[in-house]
Amino acid sequence: MTVSVDVWQLIGFGLALLSGFATIIVAAGKTIASQFERRINERFDVIERAREAEAAGISHLEREFMHWKAELPVQYVRREDYVRGQSIVEAKLDGLAGKIDNAVLRAALDQKGSS
Repeated sequence: MTVSVDVWQLIGFGLALLSGFATIIVAAGKTIASQFERRINERFDVIERAREAEAAGISHLEREFMHWKAELPVQYVRREDYVRGQSIVEAKLDGLAGKIDNAVLRAALDQKGSS
């Protein structure tokens, strides 16, 4: 039994095998590319959610900072202001002490004068 194959049939069979292999390679490439794109989109979504959460955190920190900034003048006294206020109080106490001393001296003089 002899099998005779013409050259053109052999070339046609080879081209059919080659085109089938090329089709398989292209289909596998498209599948891999679509999986790759899906994974990249998932990663970008995760990154986007993380960025949004970070932006919300930063916004919260900014609001909290502005709250502290608004309360600062109410709760904070500068050292110079405290020293000035304390000096005024001490001067008034010194003045009061001087008046008490004068009153005690007058009372002592009045007692000596009436004795």
